Amino acid sequence: MRILFLCHAFNSLSQRLYCELRALGHQLSVEYDIADPVSEEAVALFQPELIIAPYLRRAIPPSIWQRHCCLIVHPGIVGDRGPSALDWAIQEGEADWGVTVLQATGEMDAGPVWATEVFPLRRARKSSLYRREVCEAASRAVLRAVERFAGGSFVPTPSALAAPASRGTLRPLMKQSDRAIDWQHDDTARVLARLNAADGFPGVADELFGEPCSLFDGWPEDGLRGAPPGAVIAWRETAILRATVDGAVWIGQVRRRQPAGSLRLPAAQVFARQLASLPEAPLAAPAAACWASARQTWQDIRYEESGGVGFLHFDFYNGAMSTRQCQRLQAAWEWATLRPVGVLVLMGGRDYWSNGIHLQQIEAAESPADESWANINAIDDLAEAIICNANQLTIAALQGNCGAGGCFLARTADLVWARAGVLLNPHYRNMGNLYGSEYWTYLLPARVGARAAQAIMRDRLPMSAVAGVATGFLDACLTGDPETFRIDVARRAGELAAAPDLSARLQNKRGRRLADEAARPLASYRAAELAEMQRNFYGFDPSYHVARHHFVHRTPHSWTPRHLAIHRELGWSVPR
Repeated sequence: MRILFLCHAFNSLSQRLYCELRALGHQLSVEYDIADPVSEEAVALFQPELIIAPYLRRAIPPSIWQRHCCLIVHPGIVGDRGPSALDWAIQEGEADWGVTVLQATGEMDAGPVWATEVFPLRRARKSSLYRREVCEAASRAVLRAVERFAGGSFVPTPSALAAPASRGTLRPLMKQSDRAIDWQHDDTARVLARLNAADGFPGVADELFGEPCSLFDGWPEDGLRGAPPGAVIAWRETAILRATVDGAVWIGQVRRRQPAGSLRLPAAQVFARQLASLPEAPLAAPAAACWASARQTWQDIRYEESGGVGFLHFDFYNGAMSTRQCQRLQAAWEWATLRPVGVLVLMGGRDYWSNGIHLQQIEAAESPADESWANINAIDDLAEAIICNANQLTIAALQGNCGAGGCFLARTADLVWARAGVLLNPHYRNMGNLYGSEYWTYLLPARVGARAAQAIMRDRLPMSAVAGVATGFLDACLTGDPETFRIDVARRAGELAAAPDLSARLQNKRGRRLADEAARPLASYRAAELAEMQRNFYGFDPSYHVARHHFVHRTPHSWTPRHLAIHRELGWSVPR
């Protein structure tokens, strides 16, 4: 079928559904919800058989839903209505939640139900739940709804009949007054519930050091008791520690509420001056690496060992890697390569493996061009260190999504295994025609061939884990359940470490690297890539800087990129 996506942005859920439906042979086009006339024009051009709205912030106009079947993906159980469905569920501690696919009508979230899925509601940040449980449930529900629509005989159930009598209600937009933390009375669990429900957007309005700000990225701390509730008592790397009535929580990210347009940045960076008089709370760690702490605490880099395998975890907020984070991770990597293990696994974070350079940090820098240059060189140094490790078999285990330079940082490993459901965006051009580095010109053609590499960079489309294996970019797609994936990775890595042919594999690896270096040195690839990047950062064309500014400030879209809106391509016509 021809299916049109109407969405506020091409977010993780929209991309997941796009990949799933394309894989089934449907023809898809995307239109951003900019204004009613723009959406109406898209419908007239594409003439879709079905319209799907994976992520909208306002109602579809009657001029569209009265003439076409429009399926809305609502992140709530049947009968739940309103724009803050997931926020309320997290903050109120629901045991389970769901996704409902319903048909657009004149009443918000109240149309007939085409499909629904439920899932246990993990105690986690909203952004994490959305990317994992919500995306998985939405994928199953939407595929079922599309199959029912294509069959032509299914009759959707009216919401009033489908909703359980005891659950599901119309709830208002959650306001900051609903999210407020009472530091003098709220325990750690209650504070974390509020931070989790607001994570990603809009954050919890609060104050730090007398300054109004929004709080994000909360983590529990088990090791401290008895400090004055609400007081900031310590810091570690990018996060600050704040006391509750029964313990403490780490706050990783903040955004000053004044001046308007302030960026969300690491808390310890925003309040560096105020933290100068407070104690640092470093984790005890050998050399530069961080062994996994036995207690609940905030730890963005940690190392574990088991069965001849080393596991290096790096959980950076939203997968963005600043200059310092790249340097710290490289130091941890180099320390890990000295451990007596035959296999090293780069685990990344549970929601993101990596999304490459840190655009927010770059935007906030005194010279964004200079910080861009420092950041790309730091991540290139890390990539080179992984490529040139000759003494261990290296594996990148993608638990979460991966984008731009993060995809090619993962590809520096000998093997790349991804969890089913993970999305890849192995391209750069959407960020103002950014050329990209991380040795992609060496890594990508070698894996997928020159022609396919050119198409991946040109088309700029998301790639599922299954498609990644089919193209050769990935080596394996493993189970979609996150915990089972980690167990499977550990088992497979352990088998490789114990295999009698490990020495031979490492010898072959060293031979290939020497042959590649003789054919064309790594330094040559890097120099050519950085020459292009230097033009992006310092040249006369400001496209990268303009695109980055709009991205980090979440500027509303004024048009849909043409590689998504195929109905707006010159020469487009409805297939006969």
